Amino acid sequence: MGKKRSGGGLTGPQQAAKFLGVSVLSGVVLAGIAIPGAGALGLAAKGTVEGFDEIPANLKTPPLSQRTTILDAEGGLIATVYSRDRQVVPITAISPYMQKAIVAIEDSRFYEHGAIDLKGILRAVNRNAQEGGAAQGASTLTQQYVKNVFVEEAGDDETKVREAQEKSLGRKIRELKYSIQVEEELGKHKILENYLNITYFGQQAYGIESAAHRYFSKAAKDLTLEESALLAGVVQSPSRYDPLNDSQEAMKRRNIVLQRMADVKDISQAEADAAKAKPVQLKVTKPKNGCITAVKGAGFFCDFVRNTFLDDTAFGKTREERAKVWNQGGLTVRTTLDPQSQDSVNESIKDHVDQDDKVATAVTLVQPGTGRVLAMGQSKPYGFGKNETQINFSVDKKMGGSNFGFPTGSTFKAFVAAAALEGGLPPTKMYQSPYDMDYPSPVQTCGDKPWVNTGSPKARVENETESEVGPYGMREAMAKSVNTYFVEMISEVGLCPVTEMTTKLGVIPANGAKLPEVPAIALGSEGMSPLTMANAYATFANRGVYCTPVTIESITDSHGKALTVPKSKCGRAMTEKTADTINTLLLGVVDSGTGQQSGLKDRESAGKTGTTDSRYNAWFVGYTPNMSGATWVGSGGAKQVSMENITIGGQYYDKVFGGGLPGPIWKQAVSGALSGREAPPFVTVHIADTPSPTPGGKPNKPGKPGKPGRGDGKPGDGRPGGQTTGGTNGGTDGGTGGTDPLGGITLPPGIIGGRD
Repeated sequence: MGKKRSGGGLTGPQQAAKFLGVSVLSGVVLAGIAIPGAGALGLAAKGTVEGFDEIPANLKTPPLSQRTTILDAEGGLIATVYSRDRQVVPITAISPYMQKAIVAIEDSRFYEHGAIDLKGILRAVNRNAQEGGAAQGASTLTQQYVKNVFVEEAGDDETKVREAQEKSLGRKIRELKYSIQVEEELGKHKILENYLNITYFGQQAYGIESAAHRYFSKAAKDLTLEESALLAGVVQSPSRYDPLNDSQEAMKRRNIVLQRMADVKDISQAEADAAKAKPVQLKVTKPKNGCITAVKGAGFFCDFVRNTFLDDTAFGKTREERAKVWNQGGLTVRTTLDPQSQDSVNESIKDHVDQDDKVATAVTLVQPGTGRVLAMGQSKPYGFGKNETQINFSVDKKMGGSNFGFPTGSTFKAFVAAAALEGGLPPTKMYQSPYDMDYPSPVQTCGDKPWVNTGSPKARVENETESEVGPYGMREAMAKSVNTYFVEMISEVGLCPVTEMTTKLGVIPANGAKLPEVPAIALGSEGMSPLTMANAYATFANRGVYCTPVTIESITDSHGKALTVPKSKCGRAMTEKTADTINTLLLGVVDSGTGQQSGLKDRESAGKTGTTDSRYNAWFVGYTPNMSGATWVGSGGAKQVSMENITIGGQYYDKVFGGGLPGPIWKQAVSGALSGREAPPFVTVHIADTPSPTPGGKPNKPGKPGKPGRGDGKPGDGRPGGQTTGGTNGGTDGGTGGTDPLGGITLPPGIIGGRD
């Protein structure tokens, strides 16, 4: 008999005997081995006591986190994303060598004992008692699998991970009980399969399939004897035995596994010796994770898909629930991205704007009538390096875009015209349209308090050139993008019809704020995203029916089960007559107006140019009956860049206009996207050349709320039209609040986005 330690403690063998003796006396016999009853040993884990019988009987096994595959509309791979790189495979898809190797080195008696290895427990309790530690070691594969389940369930919560791995008697007892359940329910082959799929093999590889690809660039079913032994050896300490960091240490461990396989008769000694003589030969495949690996320049589209998933309640009630589903992975996400359109967008961007230019461009294409986002690209690639960014210039802030979006300039005039036409104003309506003028005042808002042009001097507006002097009708004013005409128009129809129209068209500032009720919105003073603009103009192409944008066609989970995917919601935003009239007006912009460089040769196209004051931003938003797209060019960093006397894409520009650079980018992108595809015509209306006279045959004068009026604010005068307290004004290039759309840099006052 062993002697007592000084102080009256039992020796290791005595504690082991007591462990087993008390178990037998307790009468609790499970899976062929006695386990202590509740309180028999005072099972403690960091100050808590938990009786064996009080442990829940059923182990809830969480689905294993796997990689998610994102595909384009034709099934081509865009990117693979994951929180843990894992591909679950059946036991039949795992090399027999691998199965034998892991059993030999981790639990050679796996097929002989139950959930618990009696000999192993005796040996472990004796050793740990001698060392004064908690019971540990001697874990069977089943117990290791159970522990990995707890680790998997903990996810990225470091506290829960530590609890799942703590070296305590309490945790060991919980593992024992759940192991008994697992043995009864699954059986040996399924346990081995699950273990090989859940285990971490280092180098971001979870599960044997990912490990085989990571280290040897092959499937798990094709692993050789020596490859299997190396991977089995890694499991005990993925960092210590990492063959990429220390091939000699990994080879020593591999040879131990090979010898163990020979000792238990899984292979012959000759086979073991032959395998030992071979050097470690790796064929590494580097981890490819996340949207940064996306092909076809679709990194930002990939990121938009992820953000769409995380933002939509269809995939979970809370963002936390949705994030858990996304991180768990195993999904196959088929998207709306059209390969031909994406290729064309990338090519056009490459031909016009360089990655290291002082400014950037972003292009987004959507399909009218469906809301499908067909392409999304920009000149600053997705990444973390120089001249790269993670900001998606094409989308709103909450979806990964810039802080405020980008002022749209005169592209907003189409919305003002649509509101006016919908309210009964004829397309022949004439306004005096002087070169420059005060903003009209007062102007009716949606509330009781009208907007009033206060201040001294009063806010003013001017046209691009002094030769732009009216009177003009709507057709000519739209083609020439006459600022004073549209300010007079918004003053007559009022601000409320315009904001109501933009709401129907999904035109919401990129920062999520409400569109301010100030006349300067007529000139595109608020920051929008290219996706917002492209999708709004798609409503004109769709003859007045607006459809919400969508990027996801279908999703299947790891079991092939289809998830419910939200569809585009469509609703009428304006009458067909109004939409057809806008189409007729915007056809004139590309036929004979500011967008002549943007017109397509093989089909009808319509659109509108836009350039903001100081030329910080330039736009072209155009469409055909079956495709709509927006192109923005402007400052892609924290500092605003005036696009005058500037070289972009290797070409010098004295002044950048919406029709001069964004227009040609749009033209090339859409031409390639629609190449070989149908070319349906627009439905147009006849607009008489003779304008309707104003009452009394005189120009409209500043009117009362809801009555005809005129005016606008002159760019650069320090008080653009619509200025309010707190620095927010309707004519700020940087967006709401007069701030930079990316970096929060305060901009000088007096910036109005209404040029072309």
